Amino acid sequence: MVKDGDPSWKPTFIVKPDSGCQGDGIYLIKDPSDIRLAGTLQSRPAVVQEYICKPLLIDKLKFDIRLYVLLKSLEPLEIYVAKDGLSRFCTEPYQEPHPRNLHHIFMHLTNYSLNIHSGNFVHSDSTSTGSKRTFSSILCRLSSKGVDIKKVWSDIISLVIKTVIALTPELRVFYQSDIPAGRPGPTCFQILGFDILLMKNLKPILLEVNANPSMRIEHEQELSPGVFENVPSLVDEEVKVAVIRDTLRLMDPFKKKRENQSRQLGKPLASKEEPSDSDLASASAGSANPEAHLPSICLKQVFPKYAKQFNYLRLVDRMANLFIRFLGIKGTMKLGPTGFRTFIRNCKLSSSSLSMAAVDILYIDITRRWNSMTMDQRDSGMCLQAFVEAFFYLAQRKFKRLPRHEQVASLIDLCEYHLSLLDEKRLVCGRSATSGGRPPHSGTPQEATPAAQLAEGRPPPCTNGALKLSHSRHALS
Repeated sequence: MVKDGDPSWKPTFIVKPDSGCQGDGIYLIKDPSDIRLAGTLQSRPAVVQEYICKPLLIDKLKFDIRLYVLLKSLEPLEIYVAKDGLSRFCTEPYQEPHPRNLHHIFMHLTNYSLNIHSGNFVHSDSTSTGSKRTFSSILCRLSSKGVDIKKVWSDIISLVIKTVIALTPELRVFYQSDIPAGRPGPTCFQILGFDILLMKNLKPILLEVNANPSMRIEHEQELSPGVFENVPSLVDEEVKVAVIRDTLRLMDPFKKKRENQSRQLGKPLASKEEPSDSDLASASAGSANPEAHLPSICLKQVFPKYAKQFNYLRLVDRMANLFIRFLGIKGTMKLGPTGFRTFIRNCKLSSSSLSMAAVDILYIDITRRWNSMTMDQRDSGMCLQAFVEAFFYLAQRKFKRLPRHEQVASLIDLCEYHLSLLDEKRLVCGRSATSGGRPPHSGTPQEATPAAQLAEGRPPPCTNGALKLSHSRHALS
């Protein structure tokens, strides 16, 4: 459709089969009609991306970056980025794609598992040469040519944070279905493999995120025909061992216990927060710190460290809070019609122009469309993406004069405000029932004023005790 509208646009596309790995089944096309999987898209869908034709080249070779990211916790969101990564090189000099070279996988695909079979693949004992190098060696080389390395890192960190923020709403829905409520967290973590391409102008482009990145630190070397030996890779060992080691240091469940014991014994502690680069390195070998002999930590916290710059993007996270609250049955990941009606009623979103009958029709239309698009038919109901679409529709109806971002933000504020009043009322009623007293009458004019402000697109004042209670609960839910 885009090509029909703009004949001058002549991109190359890269087709990646779903649930694939190690470059299996990836190919390039010039025209969408060339997709080989057209007949099997239902059984094995594919991701089709515009191919980046102008990558940064080193030694005339295309390369990508594998960067390891630790998702330490979802609530609160904690993200760590490894300070070094892998640079994986193609083994054939790069040329921009044209019909005669689209099938040259060693020129266009950076996958290590493919290029290792090339006769040009170079195993090196150095971290700065060969077909697999450390990312730090590439940065050092770029720095020698006057490139602003801090700007490159800043752009990469921004890319990582934005990507994880986009992932977390759905991850939280999965998380709440598997992890018992009320258990002190974090109860799980994940190491993600970010594959990033630097363009010629040094802008980082996200290629994909690997949920289960390889942590092998050796490769097979053929000693004689048919006889192979596993040989350690210096580059893999330097990067991956540090990531695994420091992930375990950060996730150590006994760390807090040791800190509490040290505090009770009167031993000074540097900080309650995660150890900084120098904290672990500077500890003396004779101290009580069991990590004193280890290198400085290789994982850099980027969130919540830079939360102020990115919190405006977390609107869908707050929508996920609302979605999870009304799921009802533990373990489910889809919202039923009763839960959706309860959401509308508790947040006071129905009106003369939006009857409950219209709400039911909205639920049916959006849910049916999303369920027809997804291959997961295990349970019926409204998935998170469908709920987000319904939320956008409601925001547009409620705050017509505001820009889209403000429409959504205002509706979230309105919902959180009404739910905070409901929580406060239930809390007071519970206390009154326990003490034998009567709950105070709600619905006073003072309570109605902030809601009226929200209806006009203005957020409520934060002086209300109930609102403060709600924010704290939403932060922990």
